[in-house]
Amino acid sequence: MKDYKLYVGTVCRFCKKVETFCEENNIDIPLVNINEDREAMLELMEKGGKRQVPCLYHDGQYLYESDDIIKYLKENYK
Repeated sequence: MKDYKLYVGTVCRFCKKVETFCEENNIDIPLVNINEDREAMLELMEKGGKRQVPCLYHDGQYLYESDDIIKYLKENYK
């Protein structure tokens, strides 16, 4: 199993789009809300390079853009 984490924001329609996709497809990825967890926000900015959400962390890589995240999960999540 790959190491996954989904960075989201409190009021973000693109985050909700990815969250809904995960729920509908029984994809269980830990959610990290950067509006509620300052350390997570700083980690995302430092390691991912920007504060943009949604952001899927997987095996040391950071993937942005909701459509790209959904496409990646369709093709790779097992």
